[in-house]
Amino acid sequence: MSQVKGLCVMDVDGTLLLEEVIDLLGREAGREEEISLITSRAMRGELDFETSLRERVALLKGLPDSVFDTVFNSIHLSPNAQKFISILQKNGILVGLVSGGFIPIVDRLAKSLGIAHFSANQLEVKDGLLTGKLIGQIISPQVKKETLEKWRKKLKLSKERTVAIGDGVNNLLMLKSAELGIAFCSKEVLKKEIPHHIDKRDFLEVLPLIDFLE
Repeated sequence: MSQVKGLCVMDVDGTLLLEEVIDLLGREAGREEEISLITSRAMRGELDFETSLRERVALLKGLPDSVFDTVFNSIHLSPNAQKFISILQKNGILVGLVSGGFIPIVDRLAKSLGIAHFSANQLEVKDGLLTGKLIGQIISPQVKKETLEKWRKKLKLSKERTVAIGDGVNNLLMLKSAELGIAFCSKEVLKKEIPHHIDKRDFLEVLPLIDFLE
């Protein structure tokens, strides 16, 4: 851990990924339109994140847990995300994922990118079916912020060595908690609060903003 020179915490859905996983799960449940509408309102800050998450998860009740294989095979990384992560890791910057999405997807995604630090929500499964409920801690906007701070302290890094990247308003507290918060292809409400924003969906655009890369 002494080799770590910085920390970059990324949101997953709509940032690292092109898609919102909950919308893809909604498609499999035949409730895509309903869920997408709630998602976009939540990302714009019109709905309380936790309430909206519980509402959307309830609509997934009855889906088989094999749905995670289907969804994982249909997600796409944002352009140059893999290259960006690799460059950071080679420069001693630890990359972590903090997601309002779900562990079965984020776990596999993290492993595929060589990322050991991640946090996401857990869906309850009984007899191989989703119950429409969440278990454990909800990854709320406040928890996202606290997770970044917890990892930073664990790594014994100064705030100046922290970067956070996200697209929805649920990332606002986390982005403000980092020295460099980046609104990535984000909603207008986030851009108003965060001075640094990237409007082209290409992670290589982020690199020049990080001043402690060698």
